[in-house]
Amino acid sequence: MERRAAAAGEAPPRQQLPPGFRFHPTDEELVVHYLRRKVLARPLPAAFIPVVHAAALPDPWDLPGASEGEASYFFSQRQTPASGGIGRRRRAASGYWKATGKEKPVFVQLQGNGKRLLVGVKTTLAFHRGKARSSRTEWVMHEYRLAAAAPNGLNQSYEWVVCRVSLKKNRARRSAAGERTASVHREDYAGDHHQPSSPSSSCVTDTCHASDHQEEISSGTHQ
Repeated sequence: MERRAAAAGEAPPRQQLPPGFRFHPTDEELVVHYLRRKVLARPLPAAFIPVVHAAALPDPWDLPGASEGEASYFFSQRQTPASGGIGRRRRAASGYWKATGKEKPVFVQLQGNGKRLLVGVKTTLAFHRGKARSSRTEWVMHEYRLAAAAPNGLNQSYEWVVCRVSLKKNRARRSAAGERTASVHREDYAGDHHQPSSPSSSCVTDTCHASDHQEEISSGTHQ
């Protein structure tokens, strides 16, 4: 059961994963297996993404996990572009999020015909601290929405979005550390060209390949 935030800007509760596990879904997995299922009121692969029911979003450092160097995720509702309520800013407890750059499409590769299906739209926002004289911080939020209109029977004035929040400089440090580790691994196995490899998903809660995306999308067209 979802817990409602007690006050505006309150951070959602954190869901725990077993030690050693990380939640790192791709853009496609977030849109197809989480956001789309949320919109259609279907069971999610895992109850890891909480819901923010606040008029103002929590400050990024108050989100569970974000201050520890990991990305934080949450669902929220916003007004749709058709309702005229959406802008380039999102209110927060002690500042605001401001969209930067252009929106980017999220595609899923379909098997069999080699075509790509547009499933979502990704918006990048930077956090600005303060109100009147704000200062841009290193906090970044990626906001995802479905590309298609809401199904019939759903509120057309609001839409669900799923957000990923992270600290840019921490993310850069982790990326550099990962590159160094990968370099060491390549040196260790440079002479071995016969190791079998198996595809793996970036989402620890589900094995998500192109066929999974296509099956998930196709299942919603027959309801």
